[in-house]
Amino acid sequence: MNTRQKDHVPAPRTRWDEIRPGLWMGGHVWTDTTGLLRPVVVTDEFDLVVSAFTRPDHGPDPGVDHLVGEIPDASLTPPQIRTVQTLATTTADAVRDGRTALVRCYSGYNRSGLIVAQTLMELDGLEAEEAIDLIRRRRSSWAFNNGLFEHYLTTGLDITYVLTDLNLPD
Repeated sequence: MNTRQKDHVPAPRTRWDEIRPGLWMGGHVWTDTTGLLRPVVVTDEFDLVVSAFTRPDHGPDPGVDHLVGEIPDASLTPPQIRTVQTLATTTADAVRDGRTALVRCYSGYNRSGLIVAQTLMELDGLEAEEAIDLIRRRRSSWAFNNGLFEHYLTTGLDITYVLTDLNLPD
């Protein structure tokens, strides 16, 4: 079975998980109880869907707010960091307004984790480490297997933006 996971990271066992009331985190694939990789298709379960990765025919339904800000599961450029910040602020505003939000990427571990953690920091005033720990407890211990994103959060996205924009020589 090819799960397209790097370094033998297993696909998630759930389509999505609630991280805090109204805020969900997920991906485009999950592994069912038989071990088969299954697609995750969102219909109308959420008021807002935020996608850091998209794939045709994975939803959401027409009429559901859908924000797309594709970012790589790798080093981010300053504009991509701003995209993360914008998506997190929009998600935090939606949850504050009593709307349900799903933030998703391919597996629901790294890119969505970065956005959800920043959302938690804005919504609940959590420190980066607290947000990361909550995501790992509620979504998966595999969340943030891209340690660079954990570093971005603990450094702070504003500082990370400035540092990545310096274009220092190697």
